[in-house]
Amino acid sequence: MRDAYHEELDSISDDLVAMARQVGSAIGRATTSMLDADLKLAESVIAADADVDTVQHELEARAIALLAQQQPVATDLRIVVTSLRMSADLERAGDLAQHVAKLARLRYPDSAVPQDLQATLLEMGQLAQRLMAKAAEVIITKDIDLAMQLEKDDDEMDALHRTLFQHLMDDRWQHGIETAVDVTLLGRYYERFADHAVSVAKRVVYLVTGEHADELQADAG
Repeated sequence: MRDAYHEELDSISDDLVAMARQVGSAIGRATTSMLDADLKLAESVIAADADVDTVQHELEARAIALLAQQQPVATDLRIVVTSLRMSADLERAGDLAQHVAKLARLRYPDSAVPQDLQATLLEMGQLAQRLMAKAAEVIITKDIDLAMQLEKDDDEMDALHRTLFQHLMDDRWQHGIETAVDVTLLGRYYERFADHAVSVAKRVVYLVTGEHADELQADAG
């Protein structure tokens, strides 16, 4: 019985990795659809989000069943509860990728992003994808150093977000209010996506150590 229980815990971890990889791919494809005004690609990202939601709901049901049937203690309890929280982070990240794709669909056949901001948005999309790939690796390896590194990597996303706002606040902005709103939303989507990747990594830190990442950083400081 306990072997089956631990196999189920491993299976939940595998599902979290699959979710992270799926939403990482989604943000990459959503970015391409937005910059290239690729309606077909945008539609595929929007449709695929239902798969992420399904995995999240199934994972949640299995985790709750484990809590009810096995009454896990100590480390095992931490695994189940943390997995629930990580799945919620990943589901929300998937929603953000879908938001990017929906904006691409809304502005089709034009691109939602002016030419002079395309490089910045491309960089934000690529960084978001890298951060989520790293989060998936953290789930697999339980590497605390790698997990803590994600927060530093996120500083790069914050810097790109500031760059967007500098463009928006520039007196020379000539793309109109609608585009300014689009760019503001996109910046927020990518920033939040990165935050969810960092959150997943922080939850792995708690899973392994029993301490929150912020507390460990304070102790190290």
